[in-house]
Order: sequence, then structure tokens, then C-alpha cells
Amino acid sequence: MTCSRRDGKLCNLSLYTCEKNKAANPPRPHIRISPLKNGSKLEMLAKVMSMGLFGIDAFPVEVEVYATKSELPSSTIVGLPDASVKESSDRVRAALKNSGYYLPTSSITINLAPADVRKEGPAFELPIALGLLQASDKFQVATDGRYAVVGELALDGRVRKVNGCLSIALQAAEEGMDGIIVPMENAREAAVVGAVDVIPVSHLTEAVRFLNDTLPIKPLQVDPQDVFEEIGSYKMDMSEVRGQEHVKRALQVAAAGGHNALMIGPPGSGKSMLAKRLCTILPMLSLEESLESTRIYSVTGQLDGQPLLATRPFRAPHHTVSKAGLVGGGTHPRPGEISLAHHGVLFLDELPEFSRSTLESLRQPLEDGRVTVSRAKMTVTYPAQFMLIAAMNPCPCGTKHKTIRAS
Repeated sequence: MTCSRRDGKLCNLSLYTCEKNKAANPPRPHIRISPLKNGSKLEMLAKVMSMGLFGIDAFPVEVEVYATKSELPSSTIVGLPDASVKESSDRVRAALKNSGYYLPTSSITINLAPADVRKEGPAFELPIALGLLQASDKFQVATDGRYAVVGELALDGRVRKVNGCLSIALQAAEEGMDGIIVPMENAREAAVVGAVDVIPVSHLTEAVRFLNDTLPIKPLQVDPQDVFEEIGSYKMDMSEVRGQEHVKRALQVAAAGGHNALMIGPPGSGKSMLAKRLCTILPMLSLEESLESTRIYSVTGQLDGQPLLATRPFRAPHHTVSKAGLVGGGTHPRPGEISLAHHGVLFLDELPEFSRSTLESLRQPLEDGRVTVSRAKMTVTYPAQFMLIAAMNPCPCGTKHKTIRAS
């Protein structure tokens, strides 16, 4: 069951979830500015709502900008930022100057709350810039509603795309926000949620003019069904395979029951060809499955301009893949191949060539449909429900039972 927004359009949240969010998150201003006078110095505090990413989930981040007049300019970013967030200070200053905004000499402190959660990526540059302009009293917010802001800034003020916009839009809907301001390249991806207004901007000045109500921007709307009809077809099909009827029958049974399969045959017998076409006989992705898979590709930056994954993913990592590359990992855990194959097919060609420890790491994800990656600083759980299809030669030379052997 869906709910109606104020404009009469339908969103993809359940009625219970929507009403619960409205009750738990009463409307409040998304940007606040407070002037404080301290002797001869003018101090200003501005707050802008944004979103961060943890795994494939988003969480609200309040960007607080405190500026005070000073003879020596300085800027400090606190709130557990990573290197890319710390570097954003210089990019933001250049973007503001090249966009025609002059900032007086001041001491600036930027806080990303909550302070106990790591912030990474360039998505906070646009909200930091808006906060700096407000704290410097360059513009006043006149737009009604509560908006979250994300976006990377180029040195000339252009707004570049960021990762994880689908998760950000879903979290904004759960937080009861009225909309989100996102880069133009991410707008279609965020708009498939349908529960919040998506305001696309391509330049810093557009975001400023929208917030001070001098540039009306119509929220972008995307119908997921239209996306499925547009890009929901495969470039290959199982009907193209001639012969191999017994193998095709076995794959049909595996597809019907969601079973894993191992194909053994000499080189050139069609093992890889059949595996690549297995997705074409699986049921079409539902909207819920598509959103789950798309979130994974969104946070890893692998959507390639598509708003949704409309076909089941097919992943075929090389046999030299590391354990972290297959199941996920790293100092700050990222999704692995098994998560990128969520609701799709994971194909392991030349199975005996994979290291034993890498193959053993697949045991628990195959049973549970998810993988938990634990590190000293954090623990992240990624979905990993996939069909495992493996292929191998009957012997190392690949020509067992034949008179000719590989030299």
C-alpha cells in the first residue's frame, strides 16, 4: 500500500512507514543561521543538512559552519573526516571565488555531526559551500521545506556526481525530509524513490538561487516502470545457443530452483557462453530487488549513468581475485564480487585455479545470503544472495579422454 504526498503523487514507501516517519520527524528548518556578537567581532553559525554513507546505507549529517572575522584566514574540518573531506576546504574556497562570491578574511570551523562516525567522500563540498555563504551573510534561505544537500564541487563551481544517491534518497524519505538537492548526473537515480522531491543542480549558483527562491527548479520525476521498459532487455539470449540440450535443461532446473551448478567440459565446449546467458532465463527483477542491487552499485560508483539496474547482474571475476575482492573488505570495507552479484549470477571460470582460501570464504555467504565484514574500526554487513555457477576443464590439460594432449 502506498501513501499520497502533499502534491497528490504516489511514493514507494508503505503507508505505515510514511505516517510513522511524519510523527517521529516533525518538520524543522533544514538550514539555520544564527548571528552572535562578541565585542567587535561578528560571529555567524550556519547549519546545513547532508547525508553520509556507511556500507550501503545512508545516515543524516549536520554540517555546521562557524565563521568569525580574523586577521589571518584559517579553516578547520572536524567530525572524523577522511583525507578527501579534509581536502574539500581548498576546493570549496576556489569554487566560491570562481562563482563570483567573495569571502571576507575569517577563521572558519566546520563540524560534521555526528562526530563519532567516519565521513568520507566529496559529497559534503556543496553543503559546506552553502554553509560558508550563509555564515558570511551572502544570502538568506527563503525556500520552504527541509532539504538535504549533497554534491562534489569543481574549482569553477560546477557540481559533480557523487556515489550513493539512491541510498541518500531512501534515507531522506525515512527522515521525513521534503527533498534533496543533488548533482544533475545523479538526479534520475535519486528520483526513482518517488517519496521526496529531487532538485537537480549543475552549478553552485543554481543551488544558491534555488534556496533564496530566485530560481524555481521543478523536481525531477522518474517512473521506475519506464526505466524497466527502456533498459530492461539483455544483449544476448539463451535461445541463441544451438545444441547442448542436456546442459540447457540442467541450467533451466537450476534457474527454476535457485540452485548452484558446476559445468565440466573441454575448452570451447560453450561453458562460458551458457553461463553468460543464464540471467536471460531468470525471472525479471522486481522493483524491490532492483533497488537492493542498485544501492550496491551506486555506493561503488558502477551504475554507468543508469538510474536503476533493470537486468540481473552477472559477475565473472578472474581466478586471481583476492579474498577481499571476492567477499568484500579493505581497511574501510567495500562490497565484493558476491555483493555485486546480489540477485544475479556469480560465474567462476577455471574453478580449480582459484585459491582454496578464496573459495572457502564463500561458504557462509552461500548459506546466509549476506556477508559480514569485520575490521578493527567498523563492522559492515552486505547482501549477497546469488546463484553460483562454476566451470572447469576435466583435467589440467583440458583434453581428457582424447588422444591429443597439451604439451
